[in-house]
Amino acid sequence: MTYNVSLSTANNRARAISLVQKAPADWMAVIKPRSRSDEQNDKMWAMLADVAMAKPEGRHHIPDTWKAIFMAALGYEQLFEMGLDGRPFPLGFRSSKLTVAQMADLITFIAEYGDRHGVTWSNEA
Repeated sequence: MTYNVSLSTANNRARAISLVQKAPADWMAVIKPRSRSDEQNDKMWAMLADVAMAKPEGRHHIPDTWKAIFMAALGYEQLFEMGLDGRPFPLGFRSSKLTVAQMADLITFIAEYGDRHGVTWSNEA
């Protein structure tokens, strides 16, 4: 069984302490920042679609490629492999692994880039 406890309140912190104290000796506790939210993910993909449609600087990329471009620009490692169809695809750091703060930075970066390049943002973004 896995327990996920947000450390946002005193009661939750007490529950986490209790779970650690009662856990078997061969179990493990992990404390980490919260992962990006579904709302952030939805916003990012809407923004990436808007950037792809705008084709800034004459760049014709699909949203997945734009995501890799923006993540690489922010310093997240990206590896590219050649697919069976001859097109490259990104490997490496995934946006689902970003924390809330990292995702906020990515969204801000996409927005600033899009604003500088005349991207019209959809209602979803």
